[in-house]
Amino acid sequence: MAKRTLILLRHAKSDWPYGVDDEQRPLAGRGRRDAKAAAGFLAKLPAPQLVFCSPALRTRQTWQLAGQGVAKEPPVRYEDDLYGATWKDLLNVVRVTPAWVEVVLVVGHEPTMSTTVEKLAGPGSSKPALRHVATKYPTSGIAVLAVPGRWADLRAGGAALRSFDVPRG
Repeated sequence: MAKRTLILLRHAKSDWPYGVDDEQRPLAGRGRRDAKAAAGFLAKLPAPQLVFCSPALRTRQTWQLAGQGVAKEPPVRYEDDLYGATWKDLLNVVRVTPAWVEVVLVVGHEPTMSTTVEKLAGPGSSKPALRHVATKYPTSGIAVLAVPGRWADLRAGGAALRSFDVPRG
């Protein structure tokens, strides 16, 4: 039985306003609806005790709406390293999680989210969920991974993908 849970949430659908820098792109109307649907989905999962979020506006807005599904608001750390991150960058952010934290949620971007899931998913992973992630990791996609060891020891193949869902509003 895994001691820890890692939840990876890709930001909801963003808008592309003319002249706005990528980092400042807001959520589109559909994105706001989907992020609210993600709140309902997150309400059924173990509550995160810590959230790592990219500083991009669309990720912050996604967490603001999706986080409403969490009973107790966890601390949120806005990590510059998550914007434009590689899967190793994301892993390095998660590895510094305090040992007492059992559930971590990361709000980030593609292709980081799908690559991270594919790299971490080891023995015991859901084959249908892995196929879905390999095909596409849509906006608002939520991957749930079981982590048997310490956060500091998390490595490629060191988790089991339990589920992958795409809440829609």
